Amino acid sequence: MTQPLVSDPRDRPDPPLQAASPASGSVRPIQSPDSARAIRMARIGLAVNAALTLVKLVAGILGNAYALVADAVESSVDMVGSLAVWSGLRIAARDPDERYPFGYGRAEALAAAAVSVLMFGAAIAIAITAFAEIRTPHHAPKPYTLVVLVAVIVVKWVLFRTVLAASQATGSSAVAADAWHHRSDVITSAAAFVGISIALLGGPGWEQADDWAAVVAAFVIGGNGIWMLRNTLRDLMDRAPSAELLEQVGQAALSTPGVLAVEKLKVRRYGMGLYVDIHVQANPLLSLHDAHILSGCVKTSIRAEVPAAIGVLIHMEPFENTAKQ
Repeated sequence: MTQPLVSDPRDRPDPPLQAASPASGSVRPIQSPDSARAIRMARIGLAVNAALTLVKLVAGILGNAYALVADAVESSVDMVGSLAVWSGLRIAARDPDERYPFGYGRAEALAAAAVSVLMFGAAIAIAITAFAEIRTPHHAPKPYTLVVLVAVIVVKWVLFRTVLAASQATGSSAVAADAWHHRSDVITSAAAFVGISIALLGGPGWEQADDWAAVVAAFVIGGNGIWMLRNTLRDLMDRAPSAELLEQVGQAALSTPGVLAVEKLKVRRYGMGLYVDIHVQANPLLSLHDAHILSGCVKTSIRAEVPAAIGVLIHMEPFENTAKQ
């Protein structure tokens, strides 16, 4: 916000002097129903991936379908990724303490970064092995592997949509990374389905079609890993949130009785929460006690409008009507 938000002083009564306020820079405990929901989604993903990995690996080996084996490898990476997300979310949910006064929220973003790196590593491993299989003659896949893949696609798509909805509700980048990891599994399974279908319909000479499907899937997985890692690194570098969120925070502060203008506003993401640093202008004749009370009212307004604000730092400044200068 480059220009200050200013309200008409005649529309702003003095702040209520009886209100009590917390310290201007206090940090709200991070544990919440959102973090519990995020951890629950990670647990579900871990259990589903463990089951699917076993099913696809057995079916791929017995059914001569390397694309399905590659899909099982990707699911095993999903399983490790869900475990990393679960661990990261549990650490991020800890309340601030003396060693980490701002909390453990960075663990959530680090978990998302770990999942992204795992996806990229799995893509490289799948591609290398697929090219090796292409040069090696082998039998055509078994038809029943297609049935396995259809079931996997349905289960993974439902899991992707469920986890994605949880990530949007909680604002967790780690849960979002886990959701897109599930979608990558849908893509690899779909590619395996196409490759195995071509191998079965084409007959002799088309046995390598499922191996080429694994190569395509590897490029898709690697691309998704890079994309997610880039977004996670932006959060770790304290990238500013959307303009809509900044406007929401600014208007919440400006709507507080006694606030005459919002001069500066900075917001950064910290795990599933937000830290707000805001400069508000008020009547220059307010006492220090009244200004302290007003800062608490501003903080209450911001947290009521943006519940994800776990830390709000208020800078009180005298109002200067620049329009009259």
